[in-house]
Order: sequence, then C-alpha cells, then structure tokens
Amino acid sequence: MTSTWAAPGRVNLIGEHVDYNDGLVLPFALPFVTTARVAARSDDAVKVASEDVGEAEFATTVSPGDVEEWVAYVAGIVWALRQRGTTLPGLDIALSSNVPLGAGLSSSASLTCSVASAINDECSLGFDARELADVSRIAENDFVGVPTGTMDQLASMLCQSEHLLLLDCRSMETRLIPFAPSASGLTLLLIDSQARHSLVGSEYGDRRRDCEAAADALGVGSLRDATLDQASSLPDDRLRRRASHVVSEIDRVQRVAAVLDTGSPADIGTYLTSSHESMRDDFEISCEELDVLVDAALSGGALGARMTGGGFGGCAVVLCRKGDVESVTSRVQSAYDERGWEQPMVWTPEPAQGAHRIN
Repeated sequence: MTSTWAAPGRVNLIGEHVDYNDGLVLPFALPFVTTARVAARSDDAVKVASEDVGEAEFATTVSPGDVEEWVAYVAGIVWALRQRGTTLPGLDIALSSNVPLGAGLSSSASLTCSVASAINDECSLGFDARELADVSRIAENDFVGVPTGTMDQLASMLCQSEHLLLLDCRSMETRLIPFAPSASGLTLLLIDSQARHSLVGSEYGDRRRDCEAAADALGVGSLRDATLDQASSLPDDRLRRRASHVVSEIDRVQRVAAVLDTGSPADIGTYLTSSHESMRDDFEISCEELDVLVDAALSGGALGARMTGGGFGGCAVVLCRKGDVESVTSRVQSAYDERGWEQPMVWTPEPAQGAHRIN
C-alpha cells in the first residue's frame, strides 16, 4: 500500500507573539501544501526523495544529531513516533512542496504534518489529528531543535476551508470561525515583503524573556492574566510596552472573532492595522519594508493591514474590497520602486483545507 497526504502552510490573520503568553491566535491554512507519499519497506531503511532538495537515507532507529538540514524534519517524525511506542518498518518517502520558503508561512510544519499523517496512515498507527500535531511539534522542538509552539502544527492539521481556527494556547481548545472574504466582496492579500533579516532568532528570545519578566513583575502566571491597566502600570518602559502589546493583541483577537461571528468581515480591518501599530511601536518587531508595505496598502484603500509572523521580515496580510485590489497592489509596488527594492510577491489566498489524504 502507498499512502499520500498533503498538509498546508499557514498564516496568522491576527494574534502575534501571544502564543507563548497563553493567548489566543487566529490562523488559517494556505492553499500551499507539502505532499508526502509513503510506502512501507521490508527492511529498516528510510529513504527520502524530495523534488526540490535531493535524496537522503537513515535508519528507523535514528536519533537526534544523526542527520542535519532538511532531512532532520523527516527523521524527527520517525523518531517522535518511536518515542510514542510505535514500531515502524522501513519507509520510502517521496516529497514535493509548493509552500514558499523563508516567508514565515510554516513550510516546516507543512512538511512534518504531511509526513506524520502519511506514516500514520500507511502503518495504521491510529493517531488522531491533534496527536499528530503534537508529534510534529516534538519533532521540530526535540529533534531539529527549533523552539516552535504548537500553533503551526495544529493549524496545518485542523484547519478547514473557508474558516479560521481560533486557538486558545492555554487550554488548547479550538473553534472554527467562518471566513470566506470573496463571498463578502473582499480580498485578503498575502504580500511577501522580501525582507529577510537575521534578527529573528535572537530578538524572539529577547521578547519572550521580556514577557516573562513583565508577568513576574505583575505577579501573574502569564500575560494572559493581566489587564491593560496593569500592563500600563509597569515602571520599566520596555516591559510596559511589551506587556501592552500582548494584552491588547489578545483583546484584538477576541474582538475579531466576535466581529466575524456576526458575519461582518469588512469590520475587522481596523483591528488588523492597530495590531501592526502595536507590533511596530510596542513590541518593536517590524522593519522598514513591512512598515512601508502596510502604509502603502492603507493609502491605496486597504481596510486594514498588518505584518504577520515572528517579525523583522516575511509577510503582511492586507484586507481590501475586491474593487480596490489593483489600487492597493500598485501603491505597494510603487513604494517599493521608489526605494529600489525587489518587488514583493502577492498572493490572494482563501482559507484552505488542513491535512488530508490524497487518493
């Protein structure tokens, strides 16, 4: 038997840097996927072939440190499944992907979730979608060594087309919220700023430590439990601004979810823009390219715009009416031309299906 599964990348509509503060996030699956075709072998070898990066081989007994680079994500799944007490045969794994790399669209979660789903199916392991999301997170955290939360993997596994996934990062409860922009005469643009700054890793750790310090200063377990008045009372300017972003961002996620529940997607634009302003001014994770992109989109008639992802580059999401798409994109392109920057990539994704079997 051969099992083939596809798992998507994701983008976060709103809710940035709140996952490790026990907050709420609103991601959706993209129509970009990694596809994994898995067939059992009669020996203990795992042979991996990728259309994009080549071939690799390792044993089912692989351990952290045995393999590096891209194949570590695949080996990490085999290792993480074994940590759950499974016995795996050798495997032939063929991979292909159209998830843009380096744009903060969770290409790694797309890869690990597709591989985990296909192995689970091929070997009749019986894990459900949430368990496979956790297997994928453990593979990234403990095998590859990337300190991700679980939002990316849960989004890749659980999202449905025409919906956002409201995820409570404390309870891990999820709720699907209808979101089909085109049905309301809207277009959601996903624009890659083309900025790739090297600050992401170190600055991410700094922001996380700031949040922990702010929570300690306020005497709360996490900033999820703080109020905006409490955040504003912090005497340290940096910690006050960090906490203000987190507390206000969690509130914005709740407000966007409530607006969408009433069926008024055009009304979320102001929250997207205020989210960007908060990340720019209080959390200080934007960059010139993203700020120019957001300002240009708004001047072109966008209802709202914000950077998305870890910061210092990557993508922005822009909500506009269908009739304003040309004005918005041309204004962004002109702003980039004026500065001599490489033109941004523009996509118009509708929320897509999470991990699924391909017959």
